[in-house]
Amino acid sequence: GASLIGQIPPPSLPLFSIPLFSPFSFNQSNTFFCPLSVVMSLFGLGRNQRTFRPKKSAPSGSKGAQLRKHIDATLGSGNLREAVRLPPGEDINEWLAVNTVDFFNQVNLLYGTLTEFCTPESCPTMTAGPKYEYRWADGVQIKKPIEVSAPKYVEYLMDWIESQLDDESIFPQKLGAPFPHNFRDVVKTIFKRLFRVYAHIYHTHFQKIVSLKEEAHLNTCFKHFILFTCEFGLIDNKELAPLQELIESIVVPR
Repeated sequence: GASLIGQIPPPSLPLFSIPLFSPFSFNQSNTFFCPLSVVMSLFGLGRNQRTFRPKKSAPSGSKGAQLRKHIDATLGSGNLREAVRLPPGEDINEWLAVNTVDFFNQVNLLYGTLTEFCTPESCPTMTAGPKYEYRWADGVQIKKPIEVSAPKYVEYLMDWIESQLDDESIFPQKLGAPFPHNFRDVVKTIFKRLFRVYAHIYHTHFQKIVSLKEEAHLNTCFKHFILFTCEFGLIDNKELAPLQELIESIVVPR
């Protein structure tokens, strides 16, 4: 059929029928990937630099630097399925920690490109389509879930994740320091909530992403995120429902 690459879909066209990784294909040898080192330029982040948080670094006292090099090397090959796998002989918690920081940075930057479009007026609630609405609670400062605008939800979320990453009892900085027994649960909560940002972007702002010609970068980052999530079982299937069709097209090889 006719290609829809670069076009804004008409209202009657389902969101997920848009070619997933156009104009770059993962089925070709020239696989495209946008590592964090170039995400800012690819997304034109100079427009709103004041809205961005400083990039978080991997735990310095761990094998963070070594694992970072491994991630960069495997991502450079273009094989995202290989890039998400635990390297032989490495500690799974170290691997989860380094990647959690990376995905936080990635989502933070991606959402930052939309701050002028995702406002309390345009997005008075945090939704992912008509069927899913997310309310905020962190269990500490806000114990009972509250309804907030999408930008406020993301602000709360990024603040909360930063507090987790900065807590050395959760993400150890010193070499040999143990991870807490509930570390995987913390990581799962972070990933579940980061997914909600992706779900909101796809359902509410995807046409804007297309008009900015940024859909290839968004799709690539989401594919990386989902492959990692599925590799380590970090998000329950029911939480993935808002983007189920999109996820199935990623996880099931064509």
